[in-house]
Amino acid sequence: MEDDLSQALNSFCVEEKDGKMDTFGLYVVTWNVATAEPPEDVNSLLHLNSPKKPDLFVIGLQEVKAAPLKFVTDLAFEDSWSHLFMNTLAPLGFIKVSSIRMQGLLLLFFSKLEHVPFIRDIQVTYTRTGLYGYWGNKGGVSIRLSFYGHMLCFLNCHLTAHMNYASQRVDEFQYILDAQTFDTKNTPRILDHKLVFWFGDLNFRIEDHEMLFVRECITSQRYNLLWPKDQLTMMKQKEASLQKFQEGPLDFQPTYKFDLHSDNYDTSGKKRKPAWCDRILWRVKPKSSLSEDADEDDQNQEDPKKQPEEHHKDEFPLKLSQEFYTSKMEYSISDHKPVIGIFRLELRKIYKTPLVQVCAEGEWSADFDALITYSLLQSYPSSAWDWIGLYKVGFKSASDYITYTWVKDDQVSLTEGLFQVYVNKDEIPVLGGECVLCYYSSSLQCIVGISQPFKVQESRAAIEEGLVPENINKLDETVAS
Repeated sequence: MEDDLSQALNSFCVEEKDGKMDTFGLYVVTWNVATAEPPEDVNSLLHLNSPKKPDLFVIGLQEVKAAPLKFVTDLAFEDSWSHLFMNTLAPLGFIKVSSIRMQGLLLLFFSKLEHVPFIRDIQVTYTRTGLYGYWGNKGGVSIRLSFYGHMLCFLNCHLTAHMNYASQRVDEFQYILDAQTFDTKNTPRILDHKLVFWFGDLNFRIEDHEMLFVRECITSQRYNLLWPKDQLTMMKQKEASLQKFQEGPLDFQPTYKFDLHSDNYDTSGKKRKPAWCDRILWRVKPKSSLSEDADEDDQNQEDPKKQPEEHHKDEFPLKLSQEFYTSKMEYSISDHKPVIGIFRLELRKIYKTPLVQVCAEGEWSADFDALITYSLLQSYPSSAWDWIGLYKVGFKSASDYITYTWVKDDQVSLTEGLFQVYVNKDEIPVLGGECVLCYYSSSLQCIVGISQPFKVQESRAAIEEGLVPENINKLDETVAS
């Protein structure tokens, strides 16, 4: 199976050179972690030993521990699961672009740094369904964004449990689709997006078959004999809201319910029947729906915050294919096994240049003030609240900066289309290191420009004073001269 995974990853890591379609790898994970603390590492879960890496990781967790005190702490300092994924992916050049947490539901979106300036119009939302909608132990969380101009939406759900509630699960899904809205005219609802992923602990079970038959099918790997009685498969045949969602074949054993720290199905007194509770589905917006929106988009094309993905529909196609769909049986901290989906995303970029170009001028060190030059490459709603952050190479998220400067307050010179701002020497790390600059847009709530990596030199004054690394807590600690 590892060879198959590597082959799937290799298949999408080459970008097309003909100027027509570009190919990106998308790696989706869903896992009900049953309030467990994270494992020591997630390299196997994310298949990080492969020489090729996807471009995007989307990770949806359910039942992250949400005791009141821990939940408040997690909101303030990031939860242990987010820390693990960020610490694992940041050294490989991925940053956390967005996340959303609703009690036990957690959704994380990571991207290779090179794509970050082309990920815009990010919005998140959530819908509670469990315990009459008050606590939020069940429901859905979503992240929507523009990727090179194409609108994508990722919905992580935890639906109601138990065999007899298949119709209620569909009703909950429909309620989430109806309840979640976004602050934009062209894609105000989930199904308005060009590409939608729906995944999570959807809790659909296997009907009718007795336990003995189900286990025999699993042991003999004749999973296809169970598919006709899989509730989600059955519901897709009669529920209009599900019919346009696609799913790969369930060619892996059911992912629920296992004894903890084992590969044995439930041996407790309840002896729950195995089921494919954990699923990944997707929907590409039908072309007829795309064309119906054309007139509306033409009317709004002057608004810089509107996404252009619906304009000139036939010129900017999007295709999605699934390369791999399986469970990761080696993880046993939960009564669910994680499920992964590897996808090949092909699209024609609607824009190919960032909104802002930013670069570091001259030599940088903590011995003198430094200069940043930036220019606006496209019409863009810049703001006095925009800022440029200094980051260590391998940073984890937009908030993981060493220091930052407001683009208007610290502006020192201005020419036609070219701006300069300064960074106070007291804010520059005395030990130096490899760094990048990122321009953050307050109106778009995302990074819209990234510099080339550059070297911050060690402070000569610090060396002369005998300041050594062990006397400093971390690279981004600033020391006044």
